[in-house]
Amino acid sequence: MGVSMRDVAAAASVSVGTVSNVLNAPEKVAPATVARVHAAIESLGFVRNDAARQLRAGRSRCVGLVVLDVGNPFFTDIARAAEREAGHHDLTVLLGTSDEDVLRESAYIDAFDQQRVFGLMVSPIGDDLERLDALRRRGTPVVLVDRDATGSPFDSVAVDDIAGGRLAAEHLCGLGRRRIAYVGGPTNLRQVTDRRRGAEEAIAQVPGAALEVIETPSLTVLAGREVGERLQRRKPGERPDAVFCANDLVAMGVLQAFTMMGGGVRVPEDIALIGYDDIDFARSAVVALSSVRQPTARIGATAVDLLLSAAADSPDGHTPANPVFQPELVARASTLGVREG
Repeated sequence: MGVSMRDVAAAASVSVGTVSNVLNAPEKVAPATVARVHAAIESLGFVRNDAARQLRAGRSRCVGLVVLDVGNPFFTDIARAAEREAGHHDLTVLLGTSDEDVLRESAYIDAFDQQRVFGLMVSPIGDDLERLDALRRRGTPVVLVDRDATGSPFDSVAVDDIAGGRLAAEHLCGLGRRRIAYVGGPTNLRQVTDRRRGAEEAIAQVPGAALEVIETPSLTVLAGREVGERLQRRKPGERPDAVFCANDLVAMGVLQAFTMMGGGVRVPEDIALIGYDDIDFARSAVVALSSVRQPTARIGATAVDLLLSAAADSPDGHTPANPVFQPELVARASTLGVREG
């Protein structure tokens, strides 16, 4: 049988209430007593029962984070930043990945709800947020991550993806490219449609420029490689002269197809290539990848801060905040044709 708080109290010659205060409010206890209780805890190997504490408090010290794809370094970096910020507030982040599957996303939301998490941060797949809204109304703070929820009852933190798409297309057009392909999907992801919209707006301002949309089933390297192989099989005059991918993983897949198949497509001489997110792998690719950078550290930390703010208010009395960060163009060899120094 495990060691109990009563055992610790007996070993330290204090009351059970004093042990509880040492664990939860040590400022209320004399330093010498705190030291004696901690010595007893270490000697006995006591581990407090957070599940029981959670039932008493009605809320745990764990925060749920559901992302679209934990294999994407963009979301990994957000999760890492969220963990750091949460740790400053005695919170632990529990991570789940929906894999862009609505049912899987719903299962994670239900699981975190059952665990009575302190709050929930979600990068949602679609626009049906009813399940999350029900959770919010019951008192569990919810923050949408990588999704602008301005005008809704949700707090959110996002990057202006329309502006990001515009940056990428303007960069390509500024280099003289006119036959541009946009590669990404599925289209039920808001990020995919917003980045395409920004590119469309920019290209509409350039005489002779046109945008071809190539949808992918997912935002993965394999999906990008398949598109790259298809483009390789086209006749040179039927290929785009630039490709804008909805994220860096897709762009790296396209680049792999161009460089591994030996089909004679040179980057950027024949086809300029730009991605989105500016993950670490982008700069170390065989041809350093141009990309649209998102501030992942700020996104993750801000999401936790918004969650804490919402937790301090009642659901009905809380005024949601919806910060939107601006993206940044990072031009490298895949569009410029020069190596970084």
